[in-house]
Amino acid sequence: MKSAAIPRFFAALCLYVSLLVSALWLGWQLLAPADFAYPLAYKLLDIDQHVQTYGPQNRYKPDFALTTTREQQRLFGEIVRAIQHGGEGLREITYVTSGGRSYPLLREAEAIHLQDVANLIRLLDHVSWVCLVLLASTLAFMRWRKLPAPGGKQILLGLGGVLMVLGLVLLAFGPTQTFYWLHTKIFPENHEWFFYYQDSLMTTLMKAPDLFGFIAALWGIVALMILITGYWLLQRWLPVSPQRQTRP
Repeated sequence: MKSAAIPRFFAALCLYVSLLVSALWLGWQLLAPADFAYPLAYKLLDIDQHVQTYGPQNRYKPDFALTTTREQQRLFGEIVRAIQHGGEGLREITYVTSGGRSYPLLREAEAIHLQDVANLIRLLDHVSWVCLVLLASTLAFMRWRKLPAPGGKQILLGLGGVLMVLGLVLLAFGPTQTFYWLHTKIFPENHEWFFYYQDSLMTTLMKAPDLFGFIAALWGIVALMILITGYWLLQRWLPVSPQRQTRP
């Protein structure tokens, strides 16, 4: 590798990684205030019928099937806001039945799991801020050294490679098994993370893991749109490559 190509290679690598992570983080930040489009998922995944089926079977919490659609959607929003704010208020979330009675939504094991999720989100927030700083530094370096932005073909190849690896993993092990394996590696060993519908209103409310697939797809679409927009902007901010300058 020529010495002049070394800074270009590392700058492009830092750009790929930081741009991808930043796009994912920004996508998450845009979707969280909208509760990850839960009302839409509620209809598409037929969560109302799911609640009516498994709510009465819950072994710990009564009358959840007597809550309204609006109440169930509010509860999911409360969970989202709690995990986005470090787990604050998780144990205070209560559901109110159509008869006016209220009960705590979460069992202690569920609250501990959601606290683990909140801790993970906070850690990923810190990582994402580092990537945003890396992105800004890389763009400043490339502009200073007059390095052109990578071509669209390079971006597509890099993104396609990442998606191909993820796709092969999902095909080899299956989405559900991959999801479960990640839980065993990410969360503390002595903390419960798998809950049957009959034991967890949280899991019933989310129709897990179906809702997570919906959120992942939506998140991927939004992140891709941010990635395309970000690439379009940096193409106009960084110098034009010699190949593009000489193109008739």
